[in-house]
Amino acid sequence: MAKLVALSRYASATAAMTLRFILLAGLPALVACSASRSQSAQSTAEPPFSVTEVARFDSPWALDFLPGSGVPKTNVALVTEKAGKLWLIDVTTGKRQEVAGVPKVHVEGQGGLADVVAHPDFAGNQRIYLSFPEAGPGGTSGATVGYGRLILGAGPPRLEGYKTIWRQQPKEEGGAHYSERIAFAPDGTMFITSGERFQFTPAQDPNVDLGKVIHMTAEGQRIGGHHYTLGHRNLLGLAFAPDGRLWETEMGPMGGDELNLILPGRNYGWPKASNGSNYDGSGIPDHKSGDGFEPPKVWWNPSISPSSLLIYSGDLFPQWKGDALIGTLSGEALIHVRIRGDQAAKADQWAIEARIRAVDQGPRGEVYLLEDGDSGGRLLRLEPKR
Repeated sequence: MAKLVALSRYASATAAMTLRFILLAGLPALVACSASRSQSAQSTAEPPFSVTEVARFDSPWALDFLPGSGVPKTNVALVTEKAGKLWLIDVTTGKRQEVAGVPKVHVEGQGGLADVVAHPDFAGNQRIYLSFPEAGPGGTSGATVGYGRLILGAGPPRLEGYKTIWRQQPKEEGGAHYSERIAFAPDGTMFITSGERFQFTPAQDPNVDLGKVIHMTAEGQRIGGHHYTLGHRNLLGLAFAPDGRLWETEMGPMGGDELNLILPGRNYGWPKASNGSNYDGSGIPDHKSGDGFEPPKVWWNPSISPSSLLIYSGDLFPQWKGDALIGTLSGEALIHVRIRGDQAAKADQWAIEARIRAVDQGPRGEVYLLEDGDSGGRLLRLEPKR
């Protein structure tokens, strides 16, 4: 019976999310709000970039550029596809090669091969990290993170010696809200996001992984206790700013999508506080001063469905330096949020007319977007207009 209830809950959630996208498509321009006051969305009629298609993939999820010897990024990137394929691509030519040796991936609902991140010392250790769900007993599943060595220059590219270093506990039925984003800190330690699997209350339970940001070593040992922060929902963007601050984007329920500054030990409120509403229309207490929860720096109503986060550090777009670029799914836009220290404010929003699954920065400071599979799965390069 418990299994049937859980499956019913997931089916209802999926239907509700679909309805959410349909309803939001006809709503007026997005309104971005800070935690303390409303801000009008500032649409930029003419984007400052040109768009070039580089390649196409089948339901891509993430990309990451490989570091080289003495350079932080090369022209070679890794791209994951939800069904379990990992690709090596030269973005200057669009040439792709499939990487062999990828572990078996559990594909269900929102789950599949997800994030890929190269170790900061990839040029020395050839290590890359992957995240994806694994199946558990009784129809359950849970997110995992692991690493292996990417072998290049000795035949076709392949992954060797893969080792799982984190398993999300507990495993749950249904395929929602795995999150499983990975970000390396300047000191070489690692942060991962662990979604609440559409289970709500475990996000407030300090003894489980659901609804948490977790800090660990590159080998998977937890740092500073069980978790770094709690009270999260579906955390799909995670990135460090040049000043060392950690930022995160998070999907709210119906409205209330968030950009958060991640601070150790803080509780971000879910499901006790949110600036959105439940899918059945029932209210959730808004974030307010003195409620004991860390409020978002920026939030959105109606929803934009933030899928990814880049803190820009390049020189091609100097006006973006140190700021956040957010890819959105239902919003079908690239959003620019201005960051000044520990404060953030909505700056620009450019319609891409496609569901954006990932955003990353290339070696020259150019920006790359990955379209969701439903929008064509293109890898797009953004460069300044000339």
